[in-house]
Amino acid sequence: MENIEDYDYNTNRPDMVIPEYGRNVQKMVEHAISVEDKDERNIIAHAIISVMGQLQPHLRDIADFKHKLWDHLFIISDFKLDVDSPYPLPDKAVLFEKPAPMAYPKTENRYKHYGKSVKTLIDVAIAFEDKEEQKALTGVILNLMKKTYLTFNQSSVEDKQIITDLKAISKDQLEAPEGFQMISTNEVLAMTKKKAIHTNKNNKNHKNTNHKQNSYKKKRY
Repeated sequence: MENIEDYDYNTNRPDMVIPEYGRNVQKMVEHAISVEDKDERNIIAHAIISVMGQLQPHLRDIADFKHKLWDHLFIISDFKLDVDSPYPLPDKAVLFEKPAPMAYPKTENRYKHYGKSVKTLIDVAIAFEDKEEQKALTGVILNLMKKTYLTFNQSSVEDKQIITDLKAISKDQLEAPEGFQMISTNEVLAMTKKKAIHTNKNNKNHKNTNHKQNSYKKKRY
């Protein structure tokens, strides 16, 4: 009776460097390394590249995919394969260099609930030299701020608070145009409700269409 230790399991085999190519490619690379004649190694290397290209056809959509295949070949061989590559060999030190830690974005914005787009529009409005254009954009910004505010707090919102926030974000460089009337809360909520109903209706119609298509397929087969 055979012992379980006699079976060749993947857990007992060496780890695959690039699993996408499979163990057979790795074995071919190991065989190529063991070949003493360099001309023969070159022939084997080109054959392996051909097989790798067939196993990973999506690489054909990548610019210079052949170069990528050769890079993968040397990586799989742990850079021990001595062959004449048509491309410069990848730098092992650079390839396995750990990426530098990314700095966490820091901001002193106390009005994150309005979003970055509002802050960007405010900066654009401040830069306007034409005062009429600046007033027109400021009105658009105030309405947008109110709509954004109401998405997370529908219980209480005052136009005065929105105007105060605008002045704070713009550092007193913008203010509400004289006589400007902000969009009413009820109008914003009605628009939001109408949009939600329209979205739900579209989703329902889409589900019904899929159900009919599936029923039709079942009837056919």
